[in-house]
Amino acid sequence: MTSDGAGMVEAQTMLREGRRVGFGTLSLVGPQGWGMPARPHDARRVLRRAVELGVPVIDTADAYGPGLAEELVASALWPYGDVMIATKGGIERRARHDWTPNGRPEHLRRACEASLRRLRMDAIPLYQLHMPDPAVPFLESVGALADLCREGKIGAVGLSNVTVDQVEAALTVTDIATVQNGYNIVHRESAEVVRLCEKLAIPFLAWFPLDSGSLAAAAGLARVTAPDRSITPAQVALVWLLAESPAIVPIPGTSSIEHLEANVAALSVFAGSGDYPTGDRANGHAEAGRASPAGRGGEGLLQTQ
Repeated sequence: MTSDGAGMVEAQTMLREGRRVGFGTLSLVGPQGWGMPARPHDARRVLRRAVELGVPVIDTADAYGPGLAEELVASALWPYGDVMIATKGGIERRARHDWTPNGRPEHLRRACEASLRRLRMDAIPLYQLHMPDPAVPFLESVGALADLCREGKIGAVGLSNVTVDQVEAALTVTDIATVQNGYNIVHRESAEVVRLCEKLAIPFLAWFPLDSGSLAAAAGLARVTAPDRSITPAQVALVWLLAESPAIVPIPGTSSIEHLEANVAALSVFAGSGDYPTGDRANGHAEAGRASPAGRGGEGLLQTQ
């Protein structure tokens, strides 16, 4: 097993000891993650406000745009200061609805080097395999990232959209700094991965923490579970994640400064939270909220994936 231990420790320490709500950038580019946003200046304002609020990680990917989210991050935040920039490689996009995995080592190397240029970095603090490629042996892809880490092009290796078996297999090749899967109060297919990350003290970055915005609009969820009616449905969903496991770092995305501030404020709600439902009881409330007209209707906050 090989890794740049210093880079991994730095990444994990920032996520464990920092504020446990990060920021995902998919919603800052065009619809379905394709093309520039209508108002790039507003996207840059959101990124700068996220850093002002102390989010520990800005998560992006070369597939967002494609390439445009990384360029927005650099134009808004470079030089980066204390915030950790994380990106992902391993997906190719030739059209709006095309998300084709490519885990070939030569592709991952080219993708990393392109991300370095777009992000204006000498080394990317956290570089994640966006998803396993069924056409490529998984450990070959992981080994390519381990090589990039040894060469100093990335500080730490992360995985995304993986199973327990894949995390355990990857750990035989290199240290894994983070795991990023979809996870929220309704969709908990990665519960075993969360438990493994908690056991191994690996931060778990939860994408779609608001279920593509449906939980942010789920009035039933907030009204049933929140003792304080001023707490928003999105905050209830984020507080549930923070309480679910100390390994979880939700990374909601939004193009709205107002929603960003409310999402980060979930940390204060969590610090003062009382008896919030967890497990099946909370899941039932979430389903009730989603089934209501309010649960289907409101504004959707597109989360990173």
